[in-house]
Amino acid sequence: MKKNTMVLLGGFIIAGAIIFLLMAATPGSSGIELTLKELSATQDQHKDDFVTFEGLLIEKSIKWNPDKIELKFDVKDNDGNIMHVIHNGPKPDNFSEGVITILQGSPTTKDTFKAETVKTRCPSKYEGKDRENYDPETHKEKLNQPPKEK
Repeated sequence: MKKNTMVLLGGFIIAGAIIFLLMAATPGSSGIELTLKELSATQDQHKDDFVTFEGLLIEKSIKWNPDKIELKFDVKDNDGNIMHVIHNGPKPDNFSEGVITILQGSPTTKDTFKAETVKTRCPSKYEGKDRENYDPETHKEKLNQPPKEK
């Protein structure tokens, strides 16, 4: 083989390896965003997917084991759907009743979700103080609006 052909072939192999590593290292970019209702209805179809969904935290369900660094809790939506969540990682600071939890990971058994990341957000910042009527679509619309000028 000519020297130029070998250099070109080596460049393609290196570029392919870099692209593969970038795709493997960023599962969130290739994940699926669902509502809790959609996830509950189609959980078996998404067992191998990286899923993002959000729900309201049920404070009475929180079980924190600092020795294992394991957090178990339940989230709900306004339609009555409940998902049990298991997270092996730190407990967020503002983890209390009515906080919106944003979960990323994969569903396991029926109504159980293995979360890789757990983020929280206070619903009053986006929806006012009426947590019972929290609407994720309104929340998304407000996030996508440009900031108001002062």
